[in-house]
Amino acid sequence: MAFTLRQLQYFVSVAEHGSVSRAAKALAISQSSVTEAVKFLEEDLGVRLFERHARGLTITHKGHQFLRHAGSILAETSAARRALALRDDEITGALQLGVTSLMAGYVMSDLLARYRRANPQVAVSAIEDSGEYLQHLLIGGELDVAVMVLSQRQDRQALQVEILDVSPYRLWLPLGHPLSRQDSISLDDLDGEPLIMLDIDEMGEAAMTLLSALGRRPRIAFRTRSVEAVRSLVATGAGLALLPDLVYRPWSLEGDRIESRDVSGALPVVRVGMAWRRGSPLSPAARDFIAIAQGQQGVRAK
Repeated sequence: MAFTLRQLQYFVSVAEHGSVSRAAKALAISQSSVTEAVKFLEEDLGVRLFERHARGLTITHKGHQFLRHAGSILAETSAARRALALRDDEITGALQLGVTSLMAGYVMSDLLARYRRANPQVAVSAIEDSGEYLQHLLIGGELDVAVMVLSQRQDRQALQVEILDVSPYRLWLPLGHPLSRQDSISLDDLDGEPLIMLDIDEMGEAAMTLLSALGRRPRIAFRTRSVEAVRSLVATGAGLALLPDLVYRPWSLEGDRIESRDVSGALPVVRVGMAWRRGSPLSPAARDFIAIAQGQQGVRAK
């Protein structure tokens, strides 16, 4: 029997919250219903979607791949419902968006395309800047919504935030690198390896914090704000990179192959999300943008 949309929704909630109990609480259902849904999906797909541990669950690489498909299925279902819904008046007005550098290239383009198709009469403008500056603009009422990497530094008193996607870190290597032939890779294996650091949206800071906490002085070969530069440098053997799976692509611009491998240990994750000013009335244009983003990712509001 094929899986259901409800099972997909339960799976996405577990992926977002990191435990069955928190997902069940957010969904207002029993833990057994969530557990059964995840078990059914794993049996039906023939893969392990989560690694179980004492503190909860960690999504596997296969689970993360399926999470993208689950989000797309739920998004298309939401879009179908929206297309059939009767609307007395088309939304008009303006929408002021903010986006951080990484999100501009990997999240916003598809999201904005969906929004423009649904609301052709809305005048959309967007600004790209750092998360801190976008937070300032949101609190000041100069932006309606921002799409950014969510961190612990968001002002949760002033902002409403919602997770859209969770992307684990993985190791990028050039084709034929000795580590790619190992059955498993640990953080200890990276000791002394030259690293390429991506310094946008807290990427470099997260990787440095991880390695420093383990008592190492990372050997930084190159720092850049360009994802394409990271790909080219890794592919040509200049160094390795620890980056979220969200930005992985198997080829550089020059056509060189890039490998991606899981690393054992407590690697960080990137939480992609939206933020808007808490308690402030949202325009119809802003409400519909949030609804489309929620439908695109299939993630329940927090």
